[in-house]
Amino acid sequence: MKFVPHEYQRFAIEKIIELPETGLLMDMGLGKTVITLTAINCLMYDMFEVSKVLVIAPKRVAEDTWTTEAGKWDHLQQLQISRVLGGQKERTAALAAEADIYVINRENVVWLVEKCRRSWSFDMIVVDELSSFKSNQAKRFKALKQVRPLASRFVGLTGTPAPNGLLDLWPQMYLIDRGERLGKNITGYRNRYFYPGKSNGYVVYSYEPKPGAEEAIQKKISDICISMKADDYLQMPELIVNDIPVYLSMREMERYQELEQEKLMDVDGEQITALNAASVYNKLLQMANGSVYTDDGNVVDIHSQKLEALAEILDTANGQPVLVFYNFRHDYERLMSAFKNYKPRTLKGQKDIQDWNTGRIPLLLAQPASMGHGLNLQAGGHIIVWYGLNWSLELYQQANARLYRQGQKQGVIIHRLVANGTVDEDVIKRLESKDATQDSLLDALKARIRRYKDDSKL
Repeated sequence: MKFVPHEYQRFAIEKIIELPETGLLMDMGLGKTVITLTAINCLMYDMFEVSKVLVIAPKRVAEDTWTTEAGKWDHLQQLQISRVLGGQKERTAALAAEADIYVINRENVVWLVEKCRRSWSFDMIVVDELSSFKSNQAKRFKALKQVRPLASRFVGLTGTPAPNGLLDLWPQMYLIDRGERLGKNITGYRNRYFYPGKSNGYVVYSYEPKPGAEEAIQKKISDICISMKADDYLQMPELIVNDIPVYLSMREMERYQELEQEKLMDVDGEQITALNAASVYNKLLQMANGSVYTDDGNVVDIHSQKLEALAEILDTANGQPVLVFYNFRHDYERLMSAFKNYKPRTLKGQKDIQDWNTGRIPLLLAQPASMGHGLNLQAGGHIIVWYGLNWSLELYQQANARLYRQGQKQGVIIHRLVANGTVDEDVIKRLESKDATQDSLLDALKARIRRYKDDSKL
């Protein structure tokens, strides 16, 4: 297929070629992969500035997207790609193979650095979904930081560089420019642009940006970061978000409220941290879906209202493929059992992606965290159902973008099953306001605790 780049794609390609260090902060669906491959092809075969490229990507993206994109376009046919995946024996063989681009999943970055540190030969590094390196304490960040000086070119790709706030930017920018713009360490970055927020003694739980910090940071990184929004450049398909309220019976609601109160009172009186708040909210979200794990790992069923609502959606879809997002293992097991007549599938490899995109999978079940980034699924359907909602704004947006993206031929419908009177309503409110931060989660949990405490006084 002949590649005719949009003007914004041409601009981004030229910037990657021009700048040794580049951040491509582009919305989902704008074609970051083909942009980067085109720039690599030019740097390698026209300008002879690059000889060996390492691409680090989420696992499913490493398995499929980069090889599929390279094989799709006429001008990229000469690029040879080796996928450094599988067991240690397979990865070692893939590293030894003759290729231009070596694609590895981010979970194996530590292994790669340990194996190749003394003989590092990659002169260009591309990190697909750079936001997965947003923690300066993560082993993958520390490993990549060690070999970063050995690569003369670096490209970071992401649509959500700061999903949980501006603090997430420092590790990502450090990998791009080795600390030139935002400082050599995160402590200096924090001191320069933030002040302590919530704290307990010397322990600081959150940081708030100083007035003007966001503008100052943007100005600092603007010379090497290309930021683009899909709405500014693409004629995106129509998007319809349809919230479907699910009503529990009186008995079911009493059971839900009894368990909710129990979980909330377990943390009342303690110092509520993001960790235990997330743990409690996971339990509450499970209950809103209809089942919950007990402390000993058993599953307690509370209601089946969401299963019934999904059955109605599938019935009215009249055979059109439907992508259903779930969050918990017991949700998956209930879905597989309830809808076995639809022969539901999950994405396990390239064949599943191909089968979905050719309309061979009527019901696809997916866990957002396992397939949120990079997969092109828009050819297979246009209907999404959120069986279980997710607090993470980044995962929510990335998961929806598997269908709502460039190349989608139909309007996309996102059905969200919302259990009335449960924490589902909290999540919807915060996703809509794009305030899915840790502070927001803590505030919502404390509000629910206060409600039960106030009720007990009546």
